[in-house]
Amino acid sequence: MKITQVRNATLLLHYAGIRFLIDPMLAPKGAYPGFEGMANSHLRNPLVELPLPMATLLAVDAVIVTHDHLDHWDPVAQQLVPKHLPLFVQHQLDADTLRASGFQDVRLLGESGEFAGIRLQQTEGQHGSDKIMAVLGERLGEVCGVVFSHPTEKTLYLAGDTVWNEQVAQSLRRHTPEVVVLNCGDAHIPGLGPIIMNKEDVLAVYQAAPQATLIASHLEAVNHALLSRRELRDYLGEQGMQQRVLVPEDGETLVL
Repeated sequence: MKITQVRNATLLLHYAGIRFLIDPMLAPKGAYPGFEGMANSHLRNPLVELPLPMATLLAVDAVIVTHDHLDHWDPVAQQLVPKHLPLFVQHQLDADTLRASGFQDVRLLGESGEFAGIRLQQTEGQHGSDKIMAVLGERLGEVCGVVFSHPTEKTLYLAGDTVWNEQVAQSLRRHTPEVVVLNCGDAHIPGLGPIIMNKEDVLAVYQAAPQATLIASHLEAVNHALLSRRELRDYLGEQGMQQRVLVPEDGETLVL
């Protein structure tokens, strides 16, 4: 498999001969106001430009949208992603929204989805701690992850926008993935805490999945993501984790 870190949570995945675009946020730098009520809300999103040509990003066989927040599915993606492409989402509400936007082939991930011989299994997550969800659960909404499996490839677990919790631990036990992508930029709500993984959560996954190579994503691209690549790499070095945790730059492709 080849995984290209595009920007934020946007990835290009080449898996078993199929090209997936995951969580596309395709607007130019500074197109949107910062997320209100979040850390550094005075900054405009995205913080950086796309590292790859749009034609490269759209030359795919299918698209996966783990949830419809702006930094995973924005108006520019809605406009530019070809309407005929198969587009996988987490539940019927998101499917109805995308179909209303003109997409012709919207599919639910579910527990036993398949595309071109690749098994796609939806996993659960939570966009923040129980405390945060009690306060802002309606705003943060539902999220999901995806497990990719195929006889010719390593099993890949894309955890999505979740913090470390029992749902993630259960997915690791159930699927024993050999590659795990973590959204671990420590996106933060002042006074409440992170709504995606931080570096300590990366450590928890590292300890829970000794068989897996971890890939750090969702870094340095939106206003409320506080963890830098440099800080994460320093932490990995301190913990002796750098051999099994990869921190790609935007535009970098990993072959696994």
